Order: sequence, then structure tokens, then C-alpha cells
Amino acid sequence: MVNISNTRTLNQKNLINNILNGDTVSLSRAITLIESKKNSDRKLANNILKECLSKNKKTSIRIGITGVPGVGKSTFIEALGTYLSKLEKKVAVLAVDPSSSITRGSILGDKTRMKNLVKDPNVYIRPSPAGNELGGVSNKTRESIILCESAGYDIILIETVGVGQSETSVYEMVDYFLLLKLAGAGDELQGIKRGIIEMADSIIINKSDGDNISAANQAQSEFSLALSLYPVKLSKWKPKVTTCSSINNNGIEEIWEDIRDYFKLTKKNGYFLKNRNNQKKNWLMQTINNRIQDDFYNDSKTVIEIDNQIELLKKNKTTVLAAAEKIIKNGT
Repeated sequence: MVNISNTRTLNQKNLINNILNGDTVSLSRAITLIESKKNSDRKLANNILKECLSKNKKTSIRIGITGVPGVGKSTFIEALGTYLSKLEKKVAVLAVDPSSSITRGSILGDKTRMKNLVKDPNVYIRPSPAGNELGGVSNKTRESIILCESAGYDIILIETVGVGQSETSVYEMVDYFLLLKLAGAGDELQGIKRGIIEMADSIIINKSDGDNISAANQAQSEFSLALSLYPVKLSKWKPKVTTCSSINNNGIEEIWEDIRDYFKLTKKNGYFLKNRNNQKKNWLMQTINNRIQDDFYNDSKTVIEIDNQIELLKKNKTTVLAAAEKIIKNGT
């Protein structure tokens, strides 16, 4: 008779070893496990993450890439990823697609948009749905980063869904935050506002080609002026505004040089390690919040009480605040 427990342990060990050896099929299986909401998968995923963390000695470069829809994030990532691959870097792309609020589905079409990059043996592309998570990333992006790092990837690019000023979650899980902008989009003056621009380590005016070159140069000047109004960042890095044409590969080499300069500075002054430690703290707090929320809503008493309070609300026999208080007290 086959011992299922032993078989599962053996499969777990094989999966971990394959991930550490850079097997992309095993990497994809592990990411699917961590994205699963099943309790059995959650336990297995936690074991895999724990083993990968203990055995992984690699420190990757984590770069967040954001910008509004239509700014050309996928095209930019394909150009940057191809350039890095030619430098013999292993690149992982974690692309997050928006989920429908109605069907909960996602198209997950990033591989289609990066049709050349997906064929590159040095590059791994993993699309994931955003689900209900705010901030432009999925709630398991941090775990996916760890797994990609364990699989030997030198550089991990996180492409957000592109929802604008609210995309701040990715800032708390990367080393370098890159913001793509368009010239003539009407938001040049928003550089003086507090928000996502303040977080950026670099602003790239994309699609600087053809008839758009002059407008891109003008936008570069305006954003550079706006950035000069901000105080010095904790990293002591002074963000730059550059222009880029992803389809023509213009500016890609200069952008990578800026990123390298950033890492030289932050590793020398200690900010890199400090930021990584803060990321771990944020990850812990977010994981606790997610676990508490999942356990709360999956509790049978909570489900019943929510239904009861909804019926009372329909009959105007309670208020939303009173109903919420009742549900919370019932579930604690």
C-alpha cells in the first residue's frame, strides 16, 4: 500500500530541488500552489517557501515598473528584458493583470504582448491575476519573488496592473521603483503633487520617437523641475527623468546604467539592507492581515451572521455600522 504522506513529502523535496536547479515548470507549479486558497496547498506552499529561503544564497535585484494603461509597460519590459538577457542576466517577469469585479476573471495576456521575450531561454514570464488586491499587485507577489530568486534569477521585474496613483503596494516590495510616463497625457504638472511620483527612483518618458520626440523632451524638463521640489530621499538617491523609445530600443542602456548606479550607492550607504528589512516587516504584517481576513470570512458563524444582518438591512431594521459591529463581535 502506498503511503500518501511519504509520497507527498517526496514530491515536495523534488519540487524544491527542481526550483533550486532553475526548472521553470516546477517554479510555475510552486507559484500556482502559493496562489491557491486551499488549506492543503497553503501548507505545502509554506513548506516550499521555508525550504527555498533557507537554501537560497542569491540576492536578486527587484525592480517595480508602473504606469497608467497604454504607457507601454509590456513593450518597455520586453526591450529591457532582452537587453539584460544579452548581458547574460537571468530575468524573471512577474506581470499582474487586473481582475474583473464582475466575473473575477483575468485575461493574463502579458505573454502575448511580450511575444519575443517569452522565447528567450534566460527569461521567465509569469502572469498572475490581481484579484481583490489593491495597489497594482497580487497578494502573493512577494512569495513569487522569493521563488524566482531561489530559481536563480538575477533580476526580477514586477509589472503592475497600471491603475495610476494608487499603485503603492509594489513600492513596499522592490528595491527600485520605476515610473513610466507619456508626453502630452495632461499629467505633467502632477509631478508637484505628493503621490506615486514621490516614490519613484526613476521617471521614464516612454514612446519618445517619431513626432513625439519634442513633446517627450518637454515632458522631461517639466518632470525634472517638479522633482527638484522634493526633499532628498532616504536612500540619498536623486531620481532622474529620462526619455525612452521601447520599440526602437533607444535609452534602454542608459536606464540600466542608472539602475546600476542606484544599487552601488544604496549598498554602500546601507539603505539597500535597511529597505530589505522593512520589506520583510511589511510582508509579515500583510500576511497576518490576509490570514485574519480569510479565516474571518470563511468562519461558518460569520457567514451566517452576515446573511442575518443583510436581511435586517433590507428591512431597514439595522444600520450598516450596527450590522458590522454585530458581525465582528460574533466572529471574535
